[in-house]
Amino acid sequence: MGMNWDIYCRVVDNFGDVGVVWRLARDLAARGEQVRLWLDDASAVEWMAPAGPPPAVQLLAWPAQSNLLGAEAPGDVVIEAFGCQLPDAVIARMAARPKPPHWINLEYLSAESYVERSHGLQSPQFSGPGLGLIKRFFYPGFTPRTGGLLREPGLLAMQAMFDPQAWLAGQGLQRLAQERVVSLFAYPNKALPALLELLAGQPTLLLVCPGAAQQQIARMNLPKTLRCHALPYLSQPDYDHLLWASDLNFVRGEDSFIRAQWAAKPFVWQIYPQLDGAHELKLTAFLEQWLDLADPELAHRSRQLWRAWNGLQPWVSIDLPEAPAATAHALVWRQHLLGQADLSGQLLKAVRDSS
Repeated sequence: MGMNWDIYCRVVDNFGDVGVVWRLARDLAARGEQVRLWLDDASAVEWMAPAGPPPAVQLLAWPAQSNLLGAEAPGDVVIEAFGCQLPDAVIARMAARPKPPHWINLEYLSAESYVERSHGLQSPQFSGPGLGLIKRFFYPGFTPRTGGLLREPGLLAMQAMFDPQAWLAGQGLQRLAQERVVSLFAYPNKALPALLELLAGQPTLLLVCPGAAQQQIARMNLPKTLRCHALPYLSQPDYDHLLWASDLNFVRGEDSFIRAQWAAKPFVWQIYPQLDGAHELKLTAFLEQWLDLADPELAHRSRQLWRAWNGLQPWVSIDLPEAPAATAHALVWRQHLLGQADLSGQLLKAVRDSS
């Protein structure tokens, strides 16, 4: 019999936060759990899931500090996503529950070394509204000593049955002879004109997701070798299809970053920029893991391209990695990730083991 889960999230990262918790809620529900997802801004769910939530997922508005959630008790598991800080009233109700809930702080994804050291650590509450509760820290990551990545059962089987040409046709598109398909999902980026010039070196169908890049490209004169198509907001399944249908994917944030790795296609990540420069450390840490087994030429080109695209070095002598080598490496990396348990499975096991 499944448990009742409460997932809380404040939307602060341009759809990435809500994208992650929405996938988590759907995945838990598909495994027989009952989920309430509390969001302070659920507008993105309207296009991420146009058919609405599945029966086992209830979408609720973030509770005001004075709101005691009516007569409903907190769930068996309470997930505080990305350090969103639960209202005191919610924590007090958790502490008043006859059997305390499992309280999990789901952290942001990182490849930095502290993740393995911090994953699973407990924080007993010695004061405040949560007196007597224990919060556990859960860190997603890329190694078996972390919480893993979101990966729903059957994902690779669905991809194996996917027909990219049929999907493109459904969008009113057709790949021309000798044409490369590239997807672009990006934050504002001063390097965009340089990237477009680089892509124009080969006939390219550029599929651009809504946002700053789409707006910027609309004001530009593009070379004839670059065919640009502005996409609408895509549901999460269709965004996966976009990644699968493309030869090269430019992604941003956390959710699309994870999905690009499961797609096993060459990709470039634009990390969410932080004023203190911490994003450079996070990007470097991932590059070190991701390129550990790559051949030297692929590793060099990838580092140069990723750093330039993220504004961490000038756009000088930048080139794309060779497609065959990059594709082969993407498959090797995905196989590495398949060697660890997925995030939802690890959450379920951790909760059951500590019950």
